[in-house]
Amino acid sequence: MRRRSGSSGGIFDIPSLRARFDELDTRSQDPSLWDDREEAGHVLRERAGVESKLKAYESLEQQAADLEVYVEMAEGGDEEASAELAVLLEAGERHAGEMELQRMLSGEYDLNNAIVTIHPGAGGTESQDWAEMLLRMYLRWTERREFKTKLMEYTPGEGAGIKTATFTVEGEYAHGYMRAESGIHRLVRISPFDNAGRRHTSFASVFVFPEVDDSIVVDIKDDDLRVDTYRSSGAGGQHVNKTDSAVRLTHQPTGIVVSCQNERSQHKNKAMAMKVLKARIYEVERRKHQEKMAEIGPAKADVAFGSQIRSYVLAPYRLVKDLRTGVEIGNTDAVLDGDIDKFITAYLMQAPEGGD
Repeated sequence: MRRRSGSSGGIFDIPSLRARFDELDTRSQDPSLWDDREEAGHVLRERAGVESKLKAYESLEQQAADLEVYVEMAEGGDEEASAELAVLLEAGERHAGEMELQRMLSGEYDLNNAIVTIHPGAGGTESQDWAEMLLRMYLRWTERREFKTKLMEYTPGEGAGIKTATFTVEGEYAHGYMRAESGIHRLVRISPFDNAGRRHTSFASVFVFPEVDDSIVVDIKDDDLRVDTYRSSGAGGQHVNKTDSAVRLTHQPTGIVVSCQNERSQHKNKAMAMKVLKARIYEVERRKHQEKMAEIGPAKADVAFGSQIRSYVLAPYRLVKDLRTGVEIGNTDAVLDGDIDKFITAYLMQAPEGGD
């Protein structure tokens, strides 16, 4: 598997970025590039990433120009301009912070959309309810980011919560941000399902994959694939409940199983399930490659995929703590309502450039 470092210069090295964009733009218009689809995919993804950084810089430049105007007006005694200047300064600082963060999002697939799967751990209803709380937290976070989401699979739990859920996140750097959430999430609370009012600990896993596009070849042989259809158990009305529209795909060599049931037809569900399957197979191969490289070079001091990453304590005290970065937030209600940017930012700023 070939992989590029995505080195296109620091985000504030504008001359280098512009030169790199011109180079990539010229290459993207060369018809012979498509003789190698994988290489073409590398070129187009890097081109999109560099273009995004240039647009961010141009926006910051415009904000700086606006600030100069308001500074002059404020110095002339314009009180409204003074108030607006404070707002613009705060917005400019946020924008500059976002650009610095995006400098860390230089992984090959950070710019891609993300596919997210949530599974409850052992513990029945308690863990299933926790998995659904996480699903709500992420959907609220995507709303704050103005990302688009699409629920691909939603299997209700028995009595409460979910047995599994898979959704896509569409937007700039969706995978780059969401990969910070891969791992095990732990909840400690007084269980609403325990009549004795005892404290329970629950776990749920979050898996994040980059959505792969047509330029990435993932070879799936028909003989290796088992296709099962069944009736949807989720919301959707009479149509999905009365027809075998849901699709489950099993990739027998790897044992990977994916399902999709939220589309209105079996054909669409199969297409969406194939998209998830390709992403998961590609992720498995990518991680195998990383493990081989780690055997050759120095070991990476990074949290393993699937490790416990965050603890959410609601009783006897209230605190959410990221175990990788040490970031703590006492306002647990805000976190569970999607306010998780501090955790994501801290993780990305301390992780090696280019992702894990």
